[in-house]
Formats: sequence, structure tokens, C-alpha cells
Amino acid sequence: MRILVVEDEPMLADLVAEGLRRQAMAVDVAYDGWEASQRIGVNDYDVVVLDRDLPGVHGDVLCADLVRSGARTRILLLTAAASVAERVAGLTIGADDYLPKPFDFSELVARVKALGRRSQAPVPPVLRRAGIVLDSSVRQVVRDGRHVTLSVKEYAVLEVLMRANGAIVSAETLLESAWDENVDPFTTVVRVIVSRLRAKLGDPPCIHTVAGVGYHL
Repeated sequence: MRILVVEDEPMLADLVAEGLRRQAMAVDVAYDGWEASQRIGVNDYDVVVLDRDLPGVHGDVLCADLVRSGARTRILLLTAAASVAERVAGLTIGADDYLPKPFDFSELVARVKALGRRSQAPVPPVLRRAGIVLDSSVRQVVRDGRHVTLSVKEYAVLEVLMRANGAIVSAETLLESAWDENVDPFTTVVRVIVSRLRAKLGDPPCIHTVAGVGYHL
């Protein structure tokens, strides 16, 4: 999933982003409302984790604008205010979920994953193709009965390919889905990760390259 974390406390924002990256998510960070607005205008996010009290553009304004745009992006509001009235106000402006601070990180991850599933076409938690079984609930991959240990990026790329259900996925789409905006668009990192995946998944080869177009499984 592609996530945007919007939080004006840099230490908290960076900790949340790093924790989500460990869950095989591509995460961008914005520290104020203006920066968040620019990123939302350029990138297609599955979930925005949005602090309400932001400098520049208030979180409520960002939330309302995103809802009006008709984007598929889901919004998880964060705030230090935990009253029922505050929660109701946040959901009324269009947020999909609400999490008061301080929060348990495992709950944040669970809520982000749940919202991410709602932003995409419905797919089962366990994906099967070409002898591969990918269980997203425990981030486990098995091929022909053999457990396969993957890095975070390898897992993210494989999940995108399996979700495509045999359709060709371009390198650009893989970059947008598994890396943040700091990645060089001309990098060969996708080719490297796909090569490592092929080696780890073993024979018979299951990830195929379509020259000039992309990859399919």
C-alpha cells in the first residue's frame, strides 16, 4: 500500500512512517498542511494518516478537500482530543476512521491495513497463484510447501504481482506501490528485486518479463 503520514511533530511522524515501512508499505511524510496538499495532488495514496491540528492547512480542510475530490484514498484522523464530540466531528467531515493520541502502534497498523483493503478492489487475505501461497495476515509466503523468507521490498513486490492475478504490472506501478516518493524513477531497483524474488521462489520460473511493458506472475 502507498501511505501518506501527515503529522507536525517530526519525531512522531518519522517513527510512524518507519514502523509502517516495516510492514511492507510505501510511506511518504508531510510535516504541515501545505506539504501534505502538494503530495496528495501528485501521488495516489491508499491511506492518509492525518493529524487534525496542522500548520499551514488544517487537517479538517485537507480531509474535506480529499473527500470532495472523489479520490479512493481512505483517511485515518489522528488527534489529541479524544472526546465523543471530537470523534463525531472528524467522521462528519468525511474521515473513514479516527484514532486518539496517544495510541498503540499495533492498533494504528491494524486500522491502516483495514482502510487499505477498503481502498482497493476486494481480494482475499490469502492469495494463491503458480504454487505460491501468500498470507497477508501474517506476511508469510509458501511455494509448493516450502516457506520462503523475503525482505520487506521483495514481499511488497510479490504481493502487488499476486494481486494483479496474472495481469502485467509495469515497473512504474511497482515503484509507486512499494517505494516512497524519494526513489529515483530511473533506478533499476525493481529489476534487482524481481531477480532476487525469482531466485528465492525457485523453479519452475513464475515471474515473467514482458519486454518494455512490465512483469506478470
